[in-house]
Amino acid sequence: MTDALTDPRIPTIDLRPWLHGDPAARARIARTVDEALQTAGFLLVTGHGVDPSLRTRIREAARTFFTLPVEVKEKYAARVGGRGWLGPGTEANGYAEGTETPPDLKESLTFATQEPFEDPEIDAEWYAPNVWPAQVPELRGLCEEYLARMAELENRLLSLLGEALGLEPDFFTRHMARPTYGFNINWYPGTDVIGEPEPGQFRIGPHTDFGTVTILDRQAGRGGLQVWTDEGGWEDAPYDPEAFTINIGDLMARWTGDRWRSGRHRVLPPPVDAPAEELMSLVYFGECTPGTIVESVPAPVGRVAYEPVDSHVYLRQKLDSITVN
Repeated sequence: MTDALTDPRIPTIDLRPWLHGDPAARARIARTVDEALQTAGFLLVTGHGVDPSLRTRIREAARTFFTLPVEVKEKYAARVGGRGWLGPGTEANGYAEGTETPPDLKESLTFATQEPFEDPEIDAEWYAPNVWPAQVPELRGLCEEYLARMAELENRLLSLLGEALGLEPDFFTRHMARPTYGFNINWYPGTDVIGEPEPGQFRIGPHTDFGTVTILDRQAGRGGLQVWTDEGGWEDAPYDPEAFTINIGDLMARWTGDRWRSGRHRVLPPPVDAPAEELMSLVYFGECTPGTIVESVPAPVGRVAYEPVDSHVYLRQKLDSITVN
């Protein structure tokens, strides 16, 4: 895989100098972030303060669920954008960019906003109680702790992004008073579970994410994450076991007037020479407060003036686009 520490297109950012450093260090980090998000839409970040053992314990608990019989898991079945278990064949992420692919080779446990809003219409669309499998009671506490850490990290990243554009530090965070979010635990089993992939079938098909920033905790694998860059096409994503992989989504790209790229990526199928490879990813999808109007930053920062959109009308359209009917 590409070396995360030497790849200028997808650099590793240590957040500690940003949080505690001098103005010169902060300026260097802001420039690096701006340059990386223009070319690939991806970063790696260390110095985030999230306990690695927490991530390990979530994976252990989630694997206990994923390896249960199908008839047990089906009791928790959900639709895309809902809460619960997304079984095999539920999603085809390539649909979102118009790429016809067979359904994605994964299963997911999916969770979202934990507290209701004060608006019944917003609740009807964006809130429902999370569904916690009774077979793994420890999963709820672990995930709620993890999601609290993700909310803190998301706000730090959004402040950094505002300053990287030369804008106010709260340019994005002011729209996070009561945000929605999504959280997926994605399980990518080997061919002993899923069978032989069809031609053109991926663990996750090529796509961009839909929201503001995605915070990904992933495992190294030969059938793992690939990202698209103009210079190299599809390349293995750099990996650092201490780092989170960060990419921006479609809403953030629109917000920046396409100065920053919504990071296109895919997850390869199990490798032919290691068909039993099993991976699991923890994926936090950052969004914003429902009803936020996303309007492109004007030139010279922005490069394209998109029509303003309601953030959550846009998100619902995107979620519907990847649902396998």
